[in-house]
Amino acid sequence: HHTALTLQRSLLPRGRPEQSAVEVAHRYLPAQAGVGGDWFDVIPLSGARVALVVGDVVGHGLHAAATMGRLRTAVHNFCALDLPPDELLTHLDDLAGRLDRGEGGAVEGGPADSGIVGATCLYAVYDPVSRRCTLTRAGHPLPAVVRPDGTVEFVDLPAGAPLGLGGMPFETVELELAEGSQLVLYTDGLVEDRLRDIDAGLDRLRAVLAVPERAPEETCEAVLDALLPARPTDDVALLVARTHVLGPDRVAQWDLPSDPAVVSRARTAATEQLTAWGLDDLAFTTELVVSELVTNAIRHAHGPVQLRLLRDRALICEVSDGSGTSPRLRRARNEDEGGRGLFLAARLTERWGTRYTPEGKVIWTEQPLP
Repeated sequence: HHTALTLQRSLLPRGRPEQSAVEVAHRYLPAQAGVGGDWFDVIPLSGARVALVVGDVVGHGLHAAATMGRLRTAVHNFCALDLPPDELLTHLDDLAGRLDRGEGGAVEGGPADSGIVGATCLYAVYDPVSRRCTLTRAGHPLPAVVRPDGTVEFVDLPAGAPLGLGGMPFETVELELAEGSQLVLYTDGLVEDRLRDIDAGLDRLRAVLAVPERAPEETCEAVLDALLPARPTDDVALLVARTHVLGPDRVAQWDLPSDPAVVSRARTAATEQLTAWGLDDLAFTTELVVSELVTNAIRHAHGPVQLRLLRDRALICEVSDGSGTSPRLRRARNEDEGGRGLFLAARLTERWGTRYTPEGKVIWTEQPLP
């Protein structure tokens, strides 16, 4: 038990990642019967967005803890690809199925009950610019939303099959959240046990959450005080996130015609905005990034082109278009007349990447603020 607990604690998040989309509080409590595979995560994404994850691997002991670590690592890797929530769960479901079939490093002669079919996961992405939250789940308990006035609702989100079964698509629901709303994610050990039906647990949870303007830490304490049994038979993971908004004063965007002559106007608009934000030190690099990304969008893509700057913990530059084809970073040969712009932009910024949308794609870069 001590070894399994040590392993699990080493695999769970340490500290809180830097992001400003949500204010978070979390709790993890192992069961007395043995360490399980519950986990939670807060993962910063491109465009100032954030992913909130809670999952539950069936069983207890070392295998459950190790499997939890593998699934959590996979979610981080899929997040790096900026996959839509339903696609991310599809990939996670496929991975869980392969692990359950003994592919990918299973130990020969392991326990007969080492399968993971029945693992669940809830995945949500919150965008502080649009205030929209996209959620999907694989057999996991319903998330709760606490409005600023204290109104509580459980999101009407299709259940989806638990991870590892395969073959079934996952559905998403999109909500618009008022600033200061709380999103509450948890595992079934919080609301269900041998002596309490899950409906009774959800009713009790709703009553505890119905308090306006409460901080996430206070919400965690109140929920655990009211719902946690004296001798829990299952692990409990709880994640509470209060939403913030990236206001209009920190967002600037321009719709651009597909005309090469617009590139110079885009550079000028970007530098003027940086001056208004007091970020003249970033003007040179931003001009180069804007020039390269807008030129690529006009030359190689199609559909409407949009330039957007976000002043968050970093300066974010985004150029979107209607094409699903992403530019490829390469090293230009000495005799090549092009092919260096994206390489320079990648070297001069801290991060860059591609995010696909239903309308096309977004190429983004991040620069640390002075």
